[in-house]
Amino acid sequence: MTKHGGKYKMIVQKDFLNKLKDFGLNSYESKLWVALLSRGVSTAGELSDISSVPRSRAYDVLESLEKKGFIVVKVGKPIKYLAVNPAEVVDRVKKKVVEEADERNKILSELKDSDVLEELSTLHTEGVKLVDPTDKSGAFRGRDKVYEHLQFLIKNAKSNVILMTSKSGAERKYEALSPALKKAAKAGVDVKIVLPQNVPKEVVDNYSSFAQVKQMKNVDTRFCIVDNKDMLMFLTDDLKVHKSYDSAVWIEAAQFVSYFNSIFLNEWKK
Repeated sequence: MTKHGGKYKMIVQKDFLNKLKDFGLNSYESKLWVALLSRGVSTAGELSDISSVPRSRAYDVLESLEKKGFIVVKVGKPIKYLAVNPAEVVDRVKKKVVEEADERNKILSELKDSDVLEELSTLHTEGVKLVDPTDKSGAFRGRDKVYEHLQFLIKNAKSNVILMTSKSGAERKYEALSPALKKAAKAGVDVKIVLPQNVPKEVVDNYSSFAQVKQMKNVDTRFCIVDNKDMLMFLTDDLKVHKSYDSAVWIEAAQFVSYFNSIFLNEWKK
């Protein structure tokens, strides 16, 4: 093993390659790029030997790295490859991600006003009519997934939103849900929020700027009711589980949710 080959092996043993997924590289691309970085300049054959990437794949993978801006092809025979400074690569990757995001955003914006979306929405509307009421429920695992559905429910609220949360969840929900809650309140939706008494005054004031807020003792239940028909309730203690394992259930059942809502309003009046 050469000096550079030993350096490459040391990096691989430290699972360094796994971190290169953030650069948008697959396994072979990561191995060949790190191998080239360890040598500075090299041929495909040499890189294949020290990286254990099959020679039959090396040229295609190196061509891909060249297109992505990670390496430079040197003129001459045999063909050699030169590694681009990693700091420069980060700038190139960042620029590409922004460009792709802008392009995708443009496509999605155009799609929003297209006939395709209208046809898809019609299909969904007709499909919902066929759904049995007992099927209108779901389970979510992962706080981000739960918040996505909460945002959806709040954005489509017509009359009222009731939200109760824990102390640790108060700031998180404000950050994640306040844009949708403010928009709903501005549209005339009645927004009521219950927070624990130990929530910082600043957080309470933030919510109070657009909603009716009350504080209660020993509040650690987390749920949301929308339009007296949709209810989402967390099943876990947010102080005891990682956000990836935070879980909730959602049901659309007007009869049950309306009853639960009436119990809540009685407590609210007290």
